[in-house]
Amino acid sequence: MRRWFSSHPRTLLVLLTLAALVPFLGKPFNMDDPLFIWTAKHIQIHPTDPYGFGVNWFGTTTPMREATKNPPLVCYYLALGGTVLGWSEFAMHAALLLPAMAAVLGTYRLARHFCQQPLLAASFTLSAPVFLVSSTTAMCDVPMLALWLWALVFWIEGMELQDPRRLGAAGVLISLAILTKYFAITLIPLVAAYSLITKRRVRFWGLWLLIPVVVLVAYGLVTHALYGKVLLLDAVEYTKAPQGIYEFVTTKAGGLFTALTFTGGGLAVATFLAPVLWRARMLAIVSAVTVLFGVTLLLSGGLLKDYGPIEGSSRWWIEFQMLLWAVGGVCILALTIADVHERKNASSWLLVFWVLGTFLFSAVINWTVNGRSLLPIAPAVGILIVRRLERKTGAVQSLFSRTTILAGSAGAVLALMVTWADFSFAKAVRATARQTYEKYGRGPQRFWFQGHWGLQYYMEQLGATALDRDRTELRSEDIIAVPENNTNLLPLRSELVSVLEMISVPGPSFVATARGQVGASFYASMRGPLPFAFGAVPPEVVAVLVLRPPAISPKEN
Repeated sequence: MRRWFSSHPRTLLVLLTLAALVPFLGKPFNMDDPLFIWTAKHIQIHPTDPYGFGVNWFGTTTPMREATKNPPLVCYYLALGGTVLGWSEFAMHAALLLPAMAAVLGTYRLARHFCQQPLLAASFTLSAPVFLVSSTTAMCDVPMLALWLWALVFWIEGMELQDPRRLGAAGVLISLAILTKYFAITLIPLVAAYSLITKRRVRFWGLWLLIPVVVLVAYGLVTHALYGKVLLLDAVEYTKAPQGIYEFVTTKAGGLFTALTFTGGGLAVATFLAPVLWRARMLAIVSAVTVLFGVTLLLSGGLLKDYGPIEGSSRWWIEFQMLLWAVGGVCILALTIADVHERKNASSWLLVFWVLGTFLFSAVINWTVNGRSLLPIAPAVGILIVRRLERKTGAVQSLFSRTTILAGSAGAVLALMVTWADFSFAKAVRATARQTYEKYGRGPQRFWFQGHWGLQYYMEQLGATALDRDRTELRSEDIIAVPENNTNLLPLRSELVSVLEMISVPGPSFVATARGQVGASFYASMRGPLPFAFGAVPPEVVAVLVLRPPAISPKEN
């Protein structure tokens, strides 16, 4: 069996991917999943107008084009999946297994051009927490990554073989990746830089990069005709608003440290392998400098001061986890620097631009640091790990030493634990919505709810209506459900409401991906400084309130 798998590596990777993801096919929709599902359902009826409907996502009803900041291609894919398989959680996640498998196989195919053990590089990618967690969502990140990887595969092979068909296919795949997630625009300068380093000057290959440019211009014209604005520019403005480059450089030094933390934790296998990848003295120096930087920020209040829910929790334990993963993040960035220093070839420059560019985007430009924005570097880091191991050990058998196997296994176990925690969190959110509505949504009083993400999806599926700060007129005896762990909540003055019940549902117990009290926030670092965190995770709680006279509207609060 072992010999058969070694001669059929793609089959092995497909089986490993299925084994890792099939247990999570029933995961409830959560976080930003509803935005993609709602758009897909709308596309099924109005395929030429993907964002032509309204949604209450920020506390009041706005056009969907303002609520979402991603292009619609993956929603068209989900609409096709919904037509064929139905709209259940199982059906949607089953449809998204294909992009996940394509990403793993794309890593393998790409790694063949960079190292001698592509199977190991693909396995490291699969076992990254950022990959497994992202692969259990209904969002656009993993489909974009799959297109990104295969675009690179065809581009590199097209350059090596001077094959215009492969280069044309790469141009089309880059275009599709951009229409899946705008970040894929960075593929254009990435492959251009690689080609210039390889060929020294622009030749016929430059013409194929006009394909995504033309597609991007056409998409802008279409969205402007439909919605009166270029949606790409709208997404850029949203990215810049919360955290500009100048603000980061002058007042947000903690953002860089948080990005290191998310990198080291999201790609934990590289952190676990650090003692193998680096000499003890170098690792000690890197760790000391990183810890000193982090402790300085912690003592100055520059890291945890904005995280209110952490107050009263074991801050020292959160700080320890931050320092640990930040060391791993520095080691990952150092891999790229060491690789380009030692090899000085086109492939090493491609990897360094790929990793450092994505890291800087997440740390400096993006509206928040999150696991999803760092996902694109997972395959590159897997390749860099193998290249480093090959350079250090030389012999193939040394790559599979006991230490390497233990570190890789520990990374895979951690990734599965984190993915299970995110799965449990989504289940708890769905359970709170159902329990709350069953008990209070069918009574004689009017029932409203606050909150978004998965809770909104399941509340509205049951027939409840979200509170709208600009449109809802509340009356005495109205019941309002308010989740504790959610976003865009409208504050209600305590003297105007009474608590009927606190509905509590346990979620993950000792590791969390989205709980501010333990410092975890995989999806947006503004709610926690860690991509995941170990600790005593509180349950999901919904406060059921009743409005007392006099009647008010949310705008008065």
